[in-house]
Amino acid sequence: MIKKLKLGLIGEKLTHSHSPKIHEEIMKRNGINGEYALIEVKEKDLKDKIIELKNSEYQGLNITLPYKTKAMKYMDEIDEKANYIGAINTVSIKDGVAKGYNTDYDGFLSLFNNNNISVNKKDIIILGAGGAAKAVAKALLDSKAYDLTIVTRSKGEFHNIYSTSYEYIAENPTNCDILINCTPVGMYPKMNETPIDSKYIKTPVYIDLIYNPKKTKLMEQYEKEGTTVIGGYNMLVEQALEAHRIWARDNII
Repeated sequence: MIKKLKLGLIGEKLTHSHSPKIHEEIMKRNGINGEYALIEVKEKDLKDKIIELKNSEYQGLNITLPYKTKAMKYMDEIDEKANYIGAINTVSIKDGVAKGYNTDYDGFLSLFNNNNISVNKKDIIILGAGGAAKAVAKALLDSKAYDLTIVTRSKGEFHNIYSTSYEYIAENPTNCDILINCTPVGMYPKMNETPIDSKYIKTPVYIDLIYNPKKTKLMEQYEKEGTTVIGGYNMLVEQALEAHRIWARDNII
């Protein structure tokens, strides 16, 4: 039996999380004796909590909303890909040293591979500009998407990708080959909310990274229009698997 493994998820509100179930199943299938805890933290306590966990029995962490970018400053090392993206969601802890990684990138690419969707030379719109959106944008750039646009409520650029506002889209309806929601709008418990109405962006493929509920209100809107819709649960599983591969490579399991 592999040594005791202690893992946890850091976030602000975690009652909706499926991560314990997924990670515990991965450990079970690999014969790992371990546990996975939910660690809710307020932003003002984030630094102290990470320092505490670095010096505890925890060997690995996941980071979720809204701390994927904020947690970077409390890492001792950051993987090159995660540094480029500007967000982390996985942490290895060894001898009090914490190293941050991004597995959202790998999990997102799995959505395309598992659904036989090519992004090569496609016109793609991303809703949101947070940590998940940055990982998605990097994955799309590496996959040679033709044109990327980020729709955001806040100013700022990600490696020169064109950005616009929700207000502009509402006044100037458009279309694209693939639309991806990287915002938490529509997530449990606020399931009646949508980041935008489907009438403003027409698309044959809509991807929503939200996994709870499995079908968001915006997914339902697009489905009624004949659009292919893909939810985020499989991405959650794939990024969890990649996290375990990282922890194995870092010899913490």
